[in-house]
Formats: sequence, C-alpha cells, structure tokens
Amino acid sequence: MNISEVGLDLIKLHEGCKLIAYPDPGSGGAPWTIGYGHTGSNIVPGLHISQEQADEYLKHDIAWVEKCINNSAKVDLTQGEFDALCSFVYNLGCAALGKSTLLAKLNAGDSDGAAQEFGKWTKAGGRVLQGLVVRRKAEMDVFLA
Repeated sequence: MNISEVGLDLIKLHEGCKLIAYPDPGSGGAPWTIGYGHTGSNIVPGLHISQEQADEYLKHDIAWVEKCINNSAKVDLTQGEFDALCSFVYNLGCAALGKSTLLAKLNAGDSDGAAQEFGKWTKAGGRVLQGLVVRRKAEMDVFLA
C-alpha cells in the first residue's frame, strides 16, 4: 500500500514544516530536525532548506515508512489504518511499531484493540507532551475511519 493525501496531511499537520533546523522537542537537542520532521546526521543547528527540499525529504522519508508498514502488517489494512500507521511510524520509527502491542493486536485481527493502543504513545523524554496526545488521538480517528 501507499499513503494517501489524508495520511500525508496528517503528518504535515502534526509535524509542521520548519525550514530552519530545530532541536527535538522531547530532548531539547539531538536529533536535530528540519522540514516535516526529517532527521539525519546532516541536519545540524543553523541549517536552512527550501520548501522544495522539505517536500523532497518528506517524499524520501515516506518511502521507508511505507516499506516498514508493508513488511510489518500481516493482515490486510484499510486505507485509514495504513495512513494512521504511517503517521505513527513517521513520528516514532519502525522499531517502535515492531515491538508494539498495537502491531501485535493488529496482526492478531483485533483492529479495535490496536486502535486503543495509539493513546499509550504520548511521552517524549519521559513526560507526556500535549502535542503527542493530540496527534495520537487524530491517528486513532483516522485508523478507525
């Protein structure tokens, strides 16, 4: 499967787009981030990019996200489930999905139980972030749509 415009809009809304590198909100430092939440060793304090580069980073990053989900999900997904998982993986990484109860419930055929797991992923740096609470709720809503 591939992400839809709904999924891309979900990511864009919750990541925002910043054309100047900024520190991770959870750690206050590394990993440095730019565009729609893009990270990497080449993202350093003071880096500036264009909107076009931000869009390219997102396109590149979505490719590994889609691959992660397509390799991890052992059941057929709805477009909403796939889009919500794309936002989740884009934010937390493939390893988080792989070890999650969310994925275990999904692969066991319990999509309602899987949906309830989104709300458990609201902490960064050991503390609950309101932005993550809002994002996980939005992901759950798209997942169930």
